[in-house]
Amino acid sequence: MIPAANLPDTIPLFPLSGAIVVPRGRLPLNIFEPRYLAMLEDVLKTRERLIGVIQPVDKDPEGELHAIGCAGRITGFNEAKDGRYMITLTGVSRFRLQEQVEGFTPYLRGRIDWQGFARDLGGVEHITSFDRERFLDLLERFFTAQELESDWDNLTKAEPEMLINSLSMLAPFSPEDKQALLEAPTLADRRDTLVTLMEFVLRRVEGGGVMQ
Repeated sequence: MIPAANLPDTIPLFPLSGAIVVPRGRLPLNIFEPRYLAMLEDVLKTRERLIGVIQPVDKDPEGELHAIGCAGRITGFNEAKDGRYMITLTGVSRFRLQEQVEGFTPYLRGRIDWQGFARDLGGVEHITSFDRERFLDLLERFFTAQELESDWDNLTKAEPEMLINSLSMLAPFSPEDKQALLEAPTLADRRDTLVTLMEFVLRRVEGGGVMQ
C-alpha cells in the first residue's frame, strides 16, 4: 500500500477504452506501442511505479478523457521475445483528472487530485450483507447467456471484494458501463451496479427473471 503522502501530483496516463482497474484489483496489460514502452521505462525508474488508467470519452485515445480514472502500481513485469512487455497493474486509488500536462514525453501525463478517494487506500473493503448464493446464481446465468468460460471453483471461493472487482474489470460490458463500475462510491454500490448490468443482459436474452 502506498501512503497518501507519497502519491504524486502528476502521473503518466494510459487511455484505454473498455478497460478499467479498481483499487486492489489486478489488470494484465500487453505493452507494445513505442510511446507506451517509453512510458513503462520511465515509470519503472520511479519509487511508486504508478500508471493512471483512464477511459476516453468517445473510444478515441487521442480525444477527451473521462474525469475519473484509477492509478495502478506495476506489480508484475515480463519481457516477451518479440520486445513486448506483459505487466500487471494492481489498483491503488482512483483520481480526478485536473488537466493534461504538456511536456516532451511521447505519452500523456496528467495533473491529478486524489481527494475524495481516501477509502481506496485502506484495506480490503467488506459488505455487511452479501447473499453469495443468489449473486452466484445470477452470475452463472449471465455467463451462460454470454457464453463465457470461467474458473468457477475459484470464483465461488473468492472473497466478495475480489469477486466483485474482478468481474467489474473483466466482464464484457460497454465502456460506459465500465466507467459506472469504476465510479461506484463503495464496494456495495459496485455490486449493485454489477447486478443491474447483469440483469439487463438477462432480461434481453431470457425475457424475464431478475434478482430482487
